[in-house]
Amino acid sequence: MSATSDNHASEHEHYFVPAQSRLPIYTALAMFLMVYGAGSMFNAMTQGHDSNGEWIMFIGFLGLAFVLYQWFSAIIKENHAGLVGDQLNRSYVWGMSWFIFSEVMFFFAFFGALFYLRTFVGPWIGGEGAKGVTNMLWEGFEYSWPMLSNPDNDAFVPPHDVINPWHLPLINTLILVTSSVTLTIAHHALEAGKRKQLNIWLGATIVLGLVFLFFQAEEYIEAYSHLGLTLASGIYGSTFFMLTGFHGAHVTIGTFMLIVQFFRSLRGHFEPEDHFGFKASAWYWHFVDVVWVCLFVFVYIL
Repeated sequence: MSATSDNHASEHEHYFVPAQSRLPIYTALAMFLMVYGAGSMFNAMTQGHDSNGEWIMFIGFLGLAFVLYQWFSAIIKENHAGLVGDQLNRSYVWGMSWFIFSEVMFFFAFFGALFYLRTFVGPWIGGEGAKGVTNMLWEGFEYSWPMLSNPDNDAFVPPHDVINPWHLPLINTLILVTSSVTLTIAHHALEAGKRKQLNIWLGATIVLGLVFLFFQAEEYIEAYSHLGLTLASGIYGSTFFMLTGFHGAHVTIGTFMLIVQFFRSLRGHFEPEDHFGFKASAWYWHFVDVVWVCLFVFVYIL
């Protein structure tokens, strides 16, 4: 009986169960501060008065950065200690897959809102379609997209013009597509055991990500300073900044993830057959790139 039991036990994989941690609670608190601070800041901007929202958001950001540093450090130490088995690696894969799926649905909701506004709500308000009788609210309003004329131009001052898609947006599209190529080359170099090429191409991807964020900031400055395209310029402005702003936040997160992988690579981490941290970051970056291509088509061009 005992010999049989030992044989069955040897057939089961070792599954490491981490110790209890307060880090999830700290993460929730930091994210609450970030969201609350951002909401306070935007409300203050809309109403034209000052607030401490940006400081609250910054404190939340620092708290989240600290938590992520502690959390990822613990996971990396567990992996190097040989505590992570195949089953736990499969759990990591499923966890990251579901996380990216949740991000897909996150952006799908915003793209869906944009589609609903452009296809149904806008024409209805302009007097078109089965519900066009709502034109009685703003008689004489003619709908067109992009909306350079709002139903109530006094409450929501429309922009003077829209972003030229063939300038900064096109440049940023080429930058992100190129960054996916450089990251793929870095991944192949890692699987081939070529550490130098891995560091070079991964570093190039990080630089491209930072350049994208720089041009995104330049685009926002142009929108606010020269085009009158702001969060307060009606539904076109709010959907534009909602979609591009959240995408910019995801690019920022993805860039930080790649920076972490870069420093890990410099320290000799990762093996050709064991590098899930790098792989997960690459998945996330490619997802962010695909979202931007959709943004470029549906927000800037169409």
